[in-house]
Amino acid sequence: MTIETAAAALDDLAGDFSSLDDWEDRYRYIIDLGRALEPLSEDEHSDQNKVRGCASQVWLVTEPEAGGRLRFRGDSDAHIVRGLIAILLRLYSDRTPREILELDAQGAYERLGLNHALTAQRSNGLFSMVERIRRDAQSALAAG
Repeated sequence: MTIETAAAALDDLAGDFSSLDDWEDRYRYIIDLGRALEPLSEDEHSDQNKVRGCASQVWLVTEPEAGGRLRFRGDSDAHIVRGLIAILLRLYSDRTPREILELDAQGAYERLGLNHALTAQRSNGLFSMVERIRRDAQSALAAG
């Protein structure tokens, strides 16, 4: 099985976004991405998994995988935020901690045009999720 690189995932997402005519269509696409997320269990909707700094409720689960990779799963009570989680999972999940830490989240955010499309509150929440992912990657790297 070949694992898509973060750069290839970003290229695919950017291509999908550019093929859509306007931000109304892109928002629908983001919401559709969120609908495809693997559901979290009731137990996984816990304070331990909750991401602080998001206006909506957001939960992220980090699971170590073979070869040192980290797998992320997430959920939110807001449709667009679920879609943003799906985008982050596509970029960050099933990568090594080093790959996660090397990914330029700000660059990806700008390339997808999210910097012009999201409210400041949603942008802050998105970066709170990224910081949580990066913290988990740093912890995994330190644990070695």
